[in-house]
Amino acid sequence: MCQHTPTCPTAAQPDREAAKPLARAEVQGWTLLCNGVLLFDDTGELLPDGQIIAPHRPVAASGAAA
Repeated sequence: MCQHTPTCPTAAQPDREAAKPLARAEVQGWTLLCNGVLLFDDTGELLPDGQIIAPHRPVAASGAAA
């Protein structure tokens, strides 16, 4: 799918979120990457094969101020 040089990571690679965006729907909260991944604002992902990746936001440190 990707025609960038160098090519972007595929949807199967762990760094798939580094692919370049093709389309963005800010109101709906998603970005389509050139590797076919739908990346959601909550950090969840939908891969081209239908696999769902749960949101994976970093967890705040236990001593962090509120």
